[in-house]
Amino acid sequence: MSDTHEIASDRLSATIRAQGGELIALSNADGPALWNGGPEWPRHAPVLFPVVGRLKDDTLIHEGQSHRLTQHGFARDAMFAWVERSPARAVLELRESEATLAAFPFRFLLRMTYEIEAATLTVVTRVENPGDRPLSCGVGAHPAFPWPLAEASGKENHVLVFPQPEPGPGRGVEAGLLVGDIPLPFEGPELRLSEDLFANDAIVIPGAANSSVRFSARNGEGREIKALTVAWEGYKDLGIWSKPTGAPFLCIEPWYGMASDAGWQGEFTEKPGLLTLAPGEGRDLVWRVTLEFVPG
Repeated sequence: MSDTHEIASDRLSATIRAQGGELIALSNADGPALWNGGPEWPRHAPVLFPVVGRLKDDTLIHEGQSHRLTQHGFARDAMFAWVERSPARAVLELRESEATLAAFPFRFLLRMTYEIEAATLTVVTRVENPGDRPLSCGVGAHPAFPWPLAEASGKENHVLVFPQPEPGPGRGVEAGLLVGDIPLPFEGPELRLSEDLFANDAIVIPGAANSSVRFSARNGEGREIKALTVAWEGYKDLGIWSKPTGAPFLCIEPWYGMASDAGWQGEFTEKPGLLTLAPGEGRDLVWRVTLEFVPG
């Protein structure tokens, strides 16, 4: 049985890989719309679970015991099991194992559903608690899109357009951990992109006011020539990231949970911002990407 599966409509195709339960390709008639996993960063759209970002000292503390859990958790490197593979839909699952319990001492079911309709790919991340005690975790999406999105547009001619301004404040990041509040560099509802934005790591927006954003490539005269829209439901925080050293991709990351504050280290279930599920409870978190048609 193949490790990858392709789903498609008449306008869009996507490839999903069992390793990491990850979307690894997305394209339409205009060409690729997902980062190719090149040498600058080997991933495409990793699944972040059971933490988003880093814990201080990469250590999860629960009931007095310390567990080593590295940045963004283990799901992005785990082998998922196929549940469904059909022409327009793929479903994969990851459950706790002896290895995961050593790092994250909670039972869980993590199910990834990828579905294409017309020009939209919808990704549903479902977290269920099959255990007999509460499950606390972070969940995040990390899709990377080509930047520049259009060959005819330089990186500086790209903008993120939100439905409304993000009032902020954002959070600073040092060594993967959150530090003080910072102003967000918005011009009204727009964030004009440049490599300098990421000199200190990601732009982190706790409790984002928006639930969608348009990634727009423009020509030298300011006319849009290519675009895609990322929308989300159930997630509450947002990260925007590219390599601080510069790289030809931009990540738009809906999150539920964030990295630890640099000064915080304590009982994991008391970490601010986590998703907590009662025994038997489940939650769906959704993100979708639509490849927009831009008239010539």
